[in-house]
Amino acid sequence: MKSAIKSGLLALAAAALPAAASAHPAIGEAAGFSHGFAHPMSGLDHVLAMVMVGVFAFQLGGRTTWLVPTTFVLVMALGGALGIAGINVPFVEIGIALSVVVLGAIVALNVKAPLAAALGIIGLFAIFHGYAHGAEMPENAAAAGYAAGFMIATALLHVAGLALGYLICRAGERQGLFVPRTAGGIATIAGVGILTGLI
Repeated sequence: MKSAIKSGLLALAAAALPAAASAHPAIGEAAGFSHGFAHPMSGLDHVLAMVMVGVFAFQLGGRTTWLVPTTFVLVMALGGALGIAGINVPFVEIGIALSVVVLGAIVALNVKAPLAAALGIIGLFAIFHGYAHGAEMPENAAAAGYAAGFMIATALLHVAGLALGYLICRAGERQGLFVPRTAGGIATIAGVGILTGLI
């Protein structure tokens, strides 16, 4: 049952992506980039959170549409640097799981947060996600290439989220709040499952 739920959620997350990308082993900077690019794509928690960031940004609209994802990627790079340097950041896994729960709930409730609050929430979660990427960098990977890889992969997941946000908005014109509430609710439930270890 647990594996079936996880498989279904991974399929749902994959459907939000505009295209599938594959990373191949290489050497030097290329190896670092390929490992870094693959890391955000390999975990359901990362994929769902990044897509929800994009949907949240689309729902807010205006300049926030690009400020939210850009802030996430930049602050995530700082978190990645902390992870690579081996500086301890507590509660990382809990923070990542909570990011899925909170961002899913924000999307489901269509929260129109002020810019400062939106960037604060996004920045906090970005530290946890970035740290996890950095701390799990393979020893033989080049740090610069690895960081570029996970930043680009994250940005692509945000773009997928923006596209999903657009589709949700169009569907919402016919179905009302049902569509965003369903999309955000699925992410929130998945986040609770990740947080409790059921997924």
